[in-house]
Amino acid sequence: MALKPSRLRQDIYRLLDEVLATGRSLEISRNGERLKIVRDAPRESKLARLQPHDCIVGDPESLVHVDWSKAWRKGRNL
Repeated sequence: MALKPSRLRQDIYRLLDEVLATGRSLEISRNGERLKIVRDAPRESKLARLQPHDCIVGDPESLVHVDWSKAWRKGRNL
């Protein structure tokens, strides 16, 4: 059953929340035409689309204990 625009105007926020909660479309009848309010498919978040990457080759713990004393000299910028 389609709603009249005046009914939509009275309860628009409740009706829109109902469409979001249930996923059922809402039909409105205006001048003999029918309109639908439908919930769009939820967008996937950008974080959910991330692909795993191996950035460290080898054991990550070995990076913690790197000895830079041979490569570093006082007063010299690398």
